[in-house]
Amino acid sequence: MATLEHGNHLLLIDPLVPGPHDPHGMHAAVWEHFDDEPFEPPADEPLTLASYNAGPSPDAWVEHAAVGGVLPVMPLVLRGDRYVQVELESTYQAAYRGFPAFWREVLEGRRQANGQAQ
Repeated sequence: MATLEHGNHLLLIDPLVPGPHDPHGMHAAVWEHFDDEPFEPPADEPLTLASYNAGPSPDAWVEHAAVGGVLPVMPLVLRGDRYVQVELESTYQAAYRGFPAFWREVLEGRRQANGQAQ
């Protein structure tokens, strides 16, 4: 929270479903410091992405995503009035293509980490 109050803009990508330590996700944990309204992600899209425009009363652009769904394009604020669009899905896909085939197969459930095929 202090980083936003001190003028540092932030793009928060929370790729993990809410759990016992963050029952409404990371954005809820950040945003409760600035807003009294409780935040709860939709049940069918529990992943939250938030872009913050920093300052004493920051603004947030929030998008939701589902596990296995397409990631949205998100703004990354450079200054209060300037931002760039971050192409999250195409960036993710390019990074995934660069993974070694062995680890792609592990992530896709076609191979165990010990090397045995499933």
